[in-house]
Amino acid sequence: MTSLEAFASVFLDVAVRISLAILTVSFVIIVFRTLKGPSLPDRVVALDMLVAVGIGFIAAIGILTGYYLYIDIAITLGLVGFLATVAFARFVLNRGVAGDKTIVAEVEESIKRREAGQ
Repeated sequence: MTSLEAFASVFLDVAVRISLAILTVSFVIIVFRTLKGPSLPDRVVALDMLVAVGIGFIAAIGILTGYYLYIDIAITLGLVGFLATVAFARFVLNRGVAGDKTIVAEVEESIKRREAGQ
């Protein structure tokens, strides 16, 4: 191992540990915002940020341990987090609208499919 490779290894280890410390601080701040958030959209954004911080944690742990399957898990969590954000946005958009025609149509279609055995 050359001196450049040794330096790169130590530098990567220190950088990952610093990033984990920063992610931990941001996680605590985001949890506080999630609990205190004055409105529902603030809480939705905070939950989306929690997913992003979780992805960062998983990726940093994957780099630290050298087990790169964690990166695939982080990508999957990103996709699931995106879908959750879209669902939350739709919920916030339709919140308070009783009898929304789009939702009623979807529910009726779902009931018909269930009755048809699909």
